[in-house]
Amino acid sequence: MIAAVLFDLDGTLVDTAPDLAGALNRQRRLRDLDPLPLEQLRAHASSGARGLIGQGFGIGPGHDDFPAMREEFLDLYERHLVVDTTLFAEVDALLDAIETAGHAWGIVTNKHERFTLPLVERIGLSPRAGCVVCGDTTPHAKPHPEPLFEAARRLNVAPGDCIYVGDDIRDIQAARAAGMGAIAAGYGYLGVASHPDDWGADAVIDSPLALLKLLSAHPSVRHSGRASAG
Repeated sequence: MIAAVLFDLDGTLVDTAPDLAGALNRQRRLRDLDPLPLEQLRAHASSGARGLIGQGFGIGPGHDDFPAMREEFLDLYERHLVVDTTLFAEVDALLDAIETAGHAWGIVTNKHERFTLPLVERIGLSPRAGCVVCGDTTPHAKPHPEPLFEAARRLNVAPGDCIYVGDDIRDIQAARAAGMGAIAAGYGYLGVASHPDDWGADAVIDSPLALLKLLSAHPSVRHSGRASAG
């Protein structure tokens, strides 16, 4: 049976894409470039600075200008961290139901503490989350399982009694490596390289509340397919 539900942050609990895209477009304006539309950038939001700078300027980590561009992007993002960022629709109701059912829940993200902790505080999740594990909390980030192990330790539950929900293939890989149920958030950013049905998740949910239906129908959450709230 499931003792705890762990969530990725960006693209799973919280829609941070508008403010991440805003940081990139501020960079573009500094260089007299037109802003790019949010829908062009949304799929790259889970890849953070790397994905967004790649989309906005066509350069990657191997480019000489990338380190400085990355620091500039992060500084701009930090200054406008929660302007248009919101919880995804249904997330508040989902968390209410998880808490009412007596399950612990927490956040495991690759976003560094510098951004995660103030964001989680300002969006109202800090008092509710049983743990918040960031990209620099442990020596490893996802897809390494250590951040998920750390979350299980903080919640005092066995990894095998947890499920992890995320919108990136690295989330599913991390959950698999940790021995947790792996749920793909099909409503999230998802990236552009592959489709969540091909990630090897135990299930793909089409909305946050679909997780409740999945938990009710399949308490072990192993190989449960695709679920919707309808």
